[in-house]
Amino acid sequence: MSSKEKIVMAWSGGKDSSYALFSLLNDPNYEVCYLLSTINGTYNRLSMHGVREELIQLQADSIGIPLIKVYVCESSNEEYERQMNAALLELKKEGIYTVAYGDIFLEDLKQYRIQTMQQIGFTCIFPLWQKDSAFLVRDFIHKGFKTYTCCINDGYLDESWVGKLIDNQFISELPHNIDPCGENGEFHSFCFEGPIFKTPIPVHPGENVYKPLILQTNNHPTPGNDMVTKGFWYCDLFIQ
Repeated sequence: MSSKEKIVMAWSGGKDSSYALFSLLNDPNYEVCYLLSTINGTYNRLSMHGVREELIQLQADSIGIPLIKVYVCESSNEEYERQMNAALLELKKEGIYTVAYGDIFLEDLKQYRIQTMQQIGFTCIFPLWQKDSAFLVRDFIHKGFKTYTCCINDGYLDESWVGKLIDNQFISELPHNIDPCGENGEFHSFCFEGPIFKTPIPVHPGENVYKPLILQTNNHPTPGNDMVTKGFWYCDLFIQ
C-alpha cells in the first residue's frame, strides 16, 4: 500500500502551476491523482486565462494525469464555489483530501483558499510558497519549460507583451514594478513544453483580443491593480 498522500492539483495551465506540479511529481510524499481546471462553460475557455479548453486537455494528456473540468457559466463566486465543492467532494470518495496550488506570496489569496477548502474538509499545500519570484522563473526556464503569455493586465503592461515567449530576455525587459512571475496579476501564461510533458503541445500565438474589465468573468478572487486596470489583452493560442 502506498504511503504517499493523494492530492489534486489546481491547474491553470500556466508556468506557476506547471512548476508547482513539477515539484510535486519529484516529491516522494505526494501522488498527484488529478489536475483540476475551471472552465468558462459559455466560451469553453479556461477562466481568466482565456485559453481554449482543448489546449488544457492536451496538456493533461501529455502529462499523463487525468483532468477534471469544473464548468462555470454564471460568472459569480457563488457558482464557482458551488461547482468546485461538488467536484472536490466526489474526490473524497477516492481518499483525496488535499488540493495543491501554485501561489507564491499573496497571503489574502492563500487564506481564501485555505478557508474555503476547510469548509468541505480539505487541506491545501503550496509548493512554491514564499520562494523568490526571480529565482523561480529563471529556474523554470533553465529546466526547459516553455510558455507563452496568454493574458495581460493593461494596468501593468501593453498589448506588445501578450503572446510572447517567456524567456530570459522577456524577464530582463520587464518593467521594474512587474513581478517576474506575474504574481500580482500582471500576466498569465500557457505552458507548452517542459519536463512534465511527454511531448510538446504544438501551440502557436494567434490573434490578440482586448476585453474591457466590465466584461471579465472573475469566477474566483484574483490579484490585480483595479484602480488602473481598464481591461485585458488575450492572445488566442491555437494548435499549429
